[in-house]
Amino acid sequence: MSAYDKVMAARSKDRPTSKDYIKNIFTNFTEFHGDRRFGDDNAVVAGIGLLGNRPVTVIALEKGQDTKERLSRNFGSAHPEGYRKALRQMKLAEKFNRPVVCFIDTSGAYCGIGAEERGQGQAIAENLITMIDLKVPIISILIGEGGSGGALALAVADEVWMLENAIYSVISPEGCASILWKDSARVKEVAECLKLTADDLYSLGVTDMVIKENGGDFIRVYEDLSNKILHSINKYYEFSADKLVKMRFEKYQRLGMITQ
Repeated sequence: MSAYDKVMAARSKDRPTSKDYIKNIFTNFTEFHGDRRFGDDNAVVAGIGLLGNRPVTVIALEKGQDTKERLSRNFGSAHPEGYRKALRQMKLAEKFNRPVVCFIDTSGAYCGIGAEERGQGQAIAENLITMIDLKVPIISILIGEGGSGGALALAVADEVWMLENAIYSVISPEGCASILWKDSARVKEVAECLKLTADDLYSLGVTDMVIKENGGDFIRVYEDLSNKILHSINKYYEFSADKLVKMRFEKYQRLGMITQ
């Protein structure tokens, strides 16, 4: 598949959304609502579920599965209150020593006037600052689109994984083609240049694992992820909280490092 083919696969309406992953990986999931400042945001699903016998804080960007739900969830483009709801759950996870698992699927944070007035940039930045110092394990998984800061706000983690046909980029191919060349017809060429596929980002060291999709057999994907998440969580609990934070900080310090 070409890079643009993967862009289209990541956006497919038939692709499982975050709710599917939560339903098939965790049991007894209980959702929490609101940011305790402004309101609730349906684009962000956040709560607690069980992975085996271990309580896990789960935070997800949810696009919705039909037209009505997609509208109610703003097509997965979160407002500031969504990111602050996520932040609230992260802080609770740290307080109760629960690991955090994030599922990311968004074209980007909502960029409307209301979102900007309520501090969209500040909300995203506060998540980044909090996640780099959070004293519990964090696993972030890109399951579809990973668009710009809206995705990055849940992707500062001990490990960042990508589904085989997911994408992760600072800008959409359409946006990049329009800005750089004033020609949206060059979108396929731009998709290759952006290095936004799972294999590209793994080879660059931006992500830590590519999750195979088994030809679209997502039942196997859920089982595979369940095992991998539990294994990784248990691995990181072998370290002290201070060591965990130090390793995470050093991981991000290495991004973009040039070696001879």
